[in-house]
Amino acid sequence: MTTPQQVDPREMRARYPDIFDRPASARLAMPAMIVAALAILIYGLVDLDFSPSRFFAGLSQLGWISLMMIPPDPGSSLPIYLKALGETLSIALLGTTLAAVFALPVSLLAARNIIPSQILRFPVRRFLDSIRGVDTLIWALVWINVVGLGPFAGVLAIAVSDFGAFGKLFSEAIEGADQKQVEGIRASGGSALHEIRFGLLPQVLPVIAGQVLYFIESNTRSATIIGIVGAGGIGLQLAEQIRVLEWQKVSFLILMILVAVAAIDFISSKLRFAIIGRRAVA
Repeated sequence: MTTPQQVDPREMRARYPDIFDRPASARLAMPAMIVAALAILIYGLVDLDFSPSRFFAGLSQLGWISLMMIPPDPGSSLPIYLKALGETLSIALLGTTLAAVFALPVSLLAARNIIPSQILRFPVRRFLDSIRGVDTLIWALVWINVVGLGPFAGVLAIAVSDFGAFGKLFSEAIEGADQKQVEGIRASGGSALHEIRFGLLPQVLPVIAGQVLYFIESNTRSATIIGIVGAGGIGLQLAEQIRVLEWQKVSFLILMILVAVAAIDFISSKLRFAIIGRRAVA
């Protein structure tokens, strides 16, 4: 049985001086960041008028509202709610699809391996960033004032908002593609369009399809929120029932939304695995 080798502290200090003899600025950096973060947190709580007493006083009201939600009951409005839910799902599906269709060609212009010139690529990226920086709810308010109330405004809001997000995600997927296939097509005499069509797109389309399916699920929730401000769908019904304090109908609508999102998540995950394939777990 071998005995453990003794370590000389002086030898270790001489071998690793950066670890044992760190400057004071490096040692104090982490505590200073923690103190700064706590100071910002406390300032934010004070500035936003955070009140624990108001919070705990409101818990009784929350409990009373929860009791009034039981049992969930649609009353005689079930056909209207089902139609509104279908409208919400249609808004999410159509808006996401339009965004993906228009974002794919623009994402090619934002990819470094397609457009090497920074001068040409920069405005396209900033254009996508500016669109992505505006939330879907704000786009819904804009389009409601442009085209009026209803699901058409919701479709446009999701399509514009996701256009910026898809443009960024698709361009990153294109930049991460393997260039060997592109080089092979170029060596065989293919044009630039052939390189994109047969070298890049077959690699990135499964990834793009998976992203689109995920956004359809996410946009089902977004379509509910923008419906509250007048973009149609089940969100409009939810806002109306909350306004008139019909809590049993509110709980039924919430259950409908939860079931719909869970079903879409299940279906989209199956489709993603069918497109991309399951990865073996080591």
